Amino acid sequence: MLKLFIEISLIQFSLAVRRLSELVQDQPELLKYHDGPLLTGRIKINLIWYGNFKPSERAIIADFVTSLSSKSLSSQKSQPTVAQWWSSAEKYYHLDSRKPSLSLSLGKQILDEHCSLGKSLKDKQIIELVSKGDQKDTINVVLTASDVTVEGSTQCPGQCAWPFYRPIYGPQSPPLIAPNDNVGLDGMVINLASLFAGTVTNPFGNGYFQGQAKAPLEASSACPGIYGKGAYPGYAGKLLVDSSTGASYNAHGDHGSKYLLPALYDPATLSCKTLV
Repeated sequence: MLKLFIEISLIQFSLAVRRLSELVQDQPELLKYHDGPLLTGRIKINLIWYGNFKPSERAIIADFVTSLSSKSLSSQKSQPTVAQWWSSAEKYYHLDSRKPSLSLSLGKQILDEHCSLGKSLKDKQIIELVSKGDQKDTINVVLTASDVTVEGSTQCPGQCAWPFYRPIYGPQSPPLIAPNDNVGLDGMVINLASLFAGTVTNPFGNGYFQGQAKAPLEASSACPGIYGKGAYPGYAGKLLVDSSTGASYNAHGDHGSKYLLPALYDPATLSCKTLV
């Protein structure tokens, strides 16, 4: 399966690499605010592709990132959009009396198709890859191809691509068809969405979270396995289905793209909010 890592580089701060394993949680809980700053300003998201990815695969992720702030679908109110999903994360900013603001946009796409650091990466090599992106007001994302292993963090598809793949544990319901017909990339979108939500609302470990600061429940990980109304363990919830492909999704994005995005914890209703 494909993996992703995030490093934030701001003027005076540097946040350690986040891994997908940090998102494995058991029960949703109320998120508490720990008086720290949220991520603010105009932030570029750089995508660092390590290994062989097709242009169509890179487009899946790039379109998702641009869709976070896209207004091209705003007039189509009947269709749930990626931007509408992201607006739930923006609610955390409305609670701050200082009125902070955040603008996310796609930055550079950096290709390392020949795996310059080899196909078995350690933490220090991930940091080296992250350093290829800009180091100011950016979120640098490293995405590795399926034949690249990363020390201590490689996960099987049953862990990081459900509901498009049968889970390792729990109810073994049939997997859903991925909206972009790519279990790896569609699973990556789910995890990237969750990581982005946690990154902006708890960027330095003292924002919105529940539990231990080193392994927190955050805006998305507080709502595990919930994608539509009526979700329960082993069932992602009631979703939209593409009539031509049978794929399940809950959000429209730029260039006709479709995605399945996780529920976010809504600080206004104190509940997990889904698009459908």
